[in-house]
Formats: sequence, C-alpha cells, structure tokens
Amino acid sequence: MHSISDQQLALIRQQLGREPRGIVGIAASTKEGVPLVLKMRSLVDDKPFPTLYWLSSKDLHKAIGQIETNGVVKQLEQHIQDDEVFRSSYLNNHKQYVEERWQAMSDEDKSRIDALGFTDLFHRYGIGGIAQWDKVRCLHMQYAHHLAVDNVVGQWMDEKFGLKELIINS
Repeated sequence: MHSISDQQLALIRQQLGREPRGIVGIAASTKEGVPLVLKMRSLVDDKPFPTLYWLSSKDLHKAIGQIETNGVVKQLEQHIQDDEVFRSSYLNNHKQYVEERWQAMSDEDKSRIDALGFTDLFHRYGIGGIAQWDKVRCLHMQYAHHLAVDNVVGQWMDEKFGLKELIINS
C-alpha cells in the first residue's frame, strides 16, 4: 500500500467528486501514480464501512457500471453455482477479505467496533459488504479487491471484458 501525496489527494477528490473520508492509503494505482483503488478505514464517524477497497477510477467505474447494466451479475452468480472450483475460490476470496480487513484495523477501531456492537458484522460481511457469499453484490467492489490483492471475479472480468486494458491505457 502506498501513502497519499497531495497531488494524488487532489486526483482522488476529482475522481470522487467530493472530499474523501476514511482513506488509509492507495491500494492500487497506475504506473504513473494515478489512484485506482483506495484502502479504507473500517469505522468512519462511528459507522461501519465494511468495504476495505474502494474503486476510485472513473474510467473503470463507468465501464463496470455498463457491465452491471447488461445483467452480468446474474450470469456471474450462475457461474459461481455451476463451477465448483470457481465457487471455492470465490468463497476463499471472501474469507481472506474478512481476515485482511480485520487485521488492517487499528486496535482502537477494533475496540470501538466491539463497543458499538458491530464485531459480528465485520466477521460475516465479505467483499462489498455482502453476507450471502454465493452472491455478488457489486462488481465495482469485486474489481477493486482484484486490483488490490487479486480475486477470481476480477480475473473473470479481465478475461470477459478486458478491463485491464483500461488501466494500461490510462
């Protein structure tokens, strides 16, 4: 993970269209240093933010939005049901994500999360804040996770839709 320069923070503001909150660092960027994925704090203003990785790239966000509009989530969920190896990898991605998110939290945040009664939420909710790990809630969050640490849904999206080309050409 990379720290955030003033120039990158200005880019992030532009990408998000608002002042960012809860950013811990940049989890993935282009070779030129343009942020693609932000690593997020799990507790912001005493509210749970179960998404560890946030896609900040406008180009990727737009492309993935178009993919979702075309009904790909249902197709992907069927693939998860039909392909045992893919399903197993997908479930492992959720388990790893939950563990990584918990390990990334400060002791102070863990204590506060426990005091607020949110601990169970952070152990149950996987990528994109979903509790049903055989479903897909948000391709944006899946792809952000893929760019930060890699996952099977992101690999599948790269194969089917060539999203990596958007990064290379950014």
